Amino acid sequence: MTLDTAPVRVQPGGGQADAILDLIRRSFAQMEGRIDPPSSMHRLTVETVDQHCRDGEVWTIGTPPVACVFLTPKSGCLYLGKLAVDAAWRGQGMAARLVDLAMDRARARGLDAVELQVRVELTENHQAFARMGFVKTGETAHPGYDRPTSITMQRVLP
Repeated sequence: MTLDTAPVRVQPGGGQADAILDLIRRSFAQMEGRIDPPSSMHRLTVETVDQHCRDGEVWTIGTPPVACVFLTPKSGCLYLGKLAVDAAWRGQGMAARLVDLAMDRARARGLDAVELQVRVELTENHQAFARMGFVKTGETAHPGYDRPTSITMQRVLP
């Protein structure tokens, strides 16, 4: 393993989709049984990761990756999704580095904010994102649910 802590943009078909998918599955495993409905990571495949590299942006840290994030332009903001850090590398600023990258990418695209969604049950994630400057802007419910299942948070560019 090599660890250059500078995030690198993943190119479509670059052969990293398997490792990224494995990282996400390992990093999100602690959510199993805690969130309802189950994580959208279950719908991810090597093909959908590669497709996101084409349609949006996927960034990683390390070879093989120990951290990753998916970025998707939306109206007025950049959506941050699938932020994952390998358990052995947590607490070393990887997530903050990828959030800072998202802020830079939003600025480069002329967007006003970075937005994300976090599951209602994952209160430790709410706190972690709040420490990184995100504020709650709303709640949403997955189809078929009559209660909020996710919290929307935003960090506005200065």
